[in-house]
Amino acid sequence: MALSYPTQPGDIDHLIADDHAVVERQFQHLEAGRGDRRTLVDQISFELSLHAFAEETVMYPLWRELGMDDFDDDAREEHGDIKELLVTLGRTEPGEAEFEDALTELISVTRHHVEDEEQEELPAFRAKVGAERMAELGKEFLAAKRQAPPAPHPHAPDEGRIEKLVGAVAKPVDAAKAAVTGKKKRLATDASGLLDPQAQAIVDAHSSLGPQPFEILEPEQARAQPGPDDAVKKVMADQGLEGPEPVGSVTDLRIPDAAGGEQTLRVYTPATPAEGPLPIIMWIHGGGWVLFDIDTYDASCRGLTNKTGAIVVSPDYRRAPEAVFPACHDDVLAAWRWTVANAAQMGGDPARMAIGGESVGGNMAPATCLQLAAAGEPLPAAQVCVYPLTTPEQFGESMEDAADGRPLNRALLSWMAMHAFEGVPEAAQDPRIDLLSWPRESLALMPPTLVITDERDVLRSQGQQFAANLEAAGVPTTATYYEGVMHEFFGASAVLDKAEAAQQEAAAHFAAALDGSARGAGIG
Repeated sequence: MALSYPTQPGDIDHLIADDHAVVERQFQHLEAGRGDRRTLVDQISFELSLHAFAEETVMYPLWRELGMDDFDDDAREEHGDIKELLVTLGRTEPGEAEFEDALTELISVTRHHVEDEEQEELPAFRAKVGAERMAELGKEFLAAKRQAPPAPHPHAPDEGRIEKLVGAVAKPVDAAKAAVTGKKKRLATDASGLLDPQAQAIVDAHSSLGPQPFEILEPEQARAQPGPDDAVKKVMADQGLEGPEPVGSVTDLRIPDAAGGEQTLRVYTPATPAEGPLPIIMWIHGGGWVLFDIDTYDASCRGLTNKTGAIVVSPDYRRAPEAVFPACHDDVLAAWRWTVANAAQMGGDPARMAIGGESVGGNMAPATCLQLAAAGEPLPAAQVCVYPLTTPEQFGESMEDAADGRPLNRALLSWMAMHAFEGVPEAAQDPRIDLLSWPRESLALMPPTLVITDERDVLRSQGQQFAANLEAAGVPTTATYYEGVMHEFFGASAVLDKAEAAQQEAAAHFAAALDGSARGAGIG
């Protein structure tokens, strides 16, 4: 199911629908008989427990005030049934008749509840409360999730202040039980069975570090969580591999940002550079404009500089919510212009430069090219967009079939947009964000482009559509799809063969466009 009316990413009904999409996809894995059945059910129990607690403490009291008593009574009854079934699933094991019967009933009851909520209750609630209040309630909904006990309590109070008090008592007890049983270390993995073994080892490693869901935390809390680079480092340590990949040098420069302050530009030189001025590649990190930094994407930059023989520079642009759109884009553009003006001082050739990035970095690369073209400035010789965000809309089938993906799921994508565009909802229509809205003449300005997408990624469909749009506009375009891997896989070349292949492909694309003068060390 899906909401039949427009919402903003931080609206409470939007957040609720994201939760529904995640759980529905997990139900589909269970019905298809794939994945880790025990872990899938434990994850569903965790997600529904937080979801129900947040609805009951934020929405239920308002329903009474708004005269939505019929909806309220039905929802309470269904929440109670769901919690009872989750308790049964928690004390039984897959394959046991009681477990399988309870799971079948849980799927049926939850789907009925979701259909009623999305088609009747949420539209009525929005109409009575008013659209302008939905974002405020969305923040309350996420705050309630942070306070929720991570296990079902069907006999606890199910409304307002009393439930909050009971939840505060139950939360540490539930968390301790999850830690003792080992359940906590499985809650953040991808249990779908759709990842290849090397990719699965990475998401399992991340989950074993015990992160809380990024999408319910405040930005500063989320930034303190283990990131995708930490997962790779753990797998490397487990396998006795040393890192990081050595390069010639790594230097942090302080350069101007677009607001009159400064940003860091990290400069990588290859381990064995060729003589003379080297080509330069700007690599833009991801993180939804909110999370992560140049340290998180260090491995990608090291791999690219050695595989191309080029200097790689990476700007540490300002992030939201401290600096919302267009701060990130403005800083990247300022960093590009500074690099062009100062290339010779770094041993680089300003006439041989290219650009690329991962996730929102894959958005800002073409957005930078568009701005350079509009200003009449030389464009990069090539660009690489790795699992790029190309529209703020929930676009394509991947929003459904990868809704539960890790480390990026549909709920986290909405959380990022909520913070990145806070106070500037019009940003969603800006061409620097919505690349899929570009007319043919804008698309035709782009340099030769490589677009890399992957299977377990909510951004897969929009990345593939952007590649198709570029090709239709006559831009030399290569679109590559990697099965069995997840968002953020590109930097994991030390432990993931498909990441190594993707880096080799990106390096070959850059080297060919830079007049073949980059050495292309290790390419092909």
